[in-house]
Amino acid sequence: MKITLNRINDDFLFECTNSQGNSILLDNTSQPGAKGVSPMESVLMAVAGCSGIDVVSILKKQRQEITGFQAEVEGERIPVDDAKPFKSIMVKFLLQGNIDPKKALKAAQLSFEKYCSVSKTLEPNVEIGYEVFVNGDKV
Repeated sequence: MKITLNRINDDFLFECTNSQGNSILLDNTSQPGAKGVSPMESVLMAVAGCSGIDVVSILKKQRQEITGFQAEVEGERIPVDDAKPFKSIMVKFLLQGNIDPKKALKAAQLSFEKYCSVSKTLEPNVEIGYEVFVNGDKV
């Protein structure tokens, strides 16, 4: 796996491109007019995307009918020397459809305990939690 990062303006805007030509923009969001996401926001997006792929994949294999899927991710950061790494991350899955709530909860559990490479990468240093809601009800 390889990405390429190119600076595309005179400040902090970078384009990150993977080997298939897909890209995202990273920027210093503390500056006015930022046109990309911060690198730390991209970490939260990666957790949401990785676990989201897992949950949808597991539920589809179980023939659950997903009509809506959303994840909200919040990270708490702490100062460590001059950096501010994540101390904890909380993921909230909001699912809609004809979905067995127990299967949805199990899918999230499997993602974080077994499959999600992003959360597994962060896990030694970051506490990761999750909540699952199906059709507005917390499971």
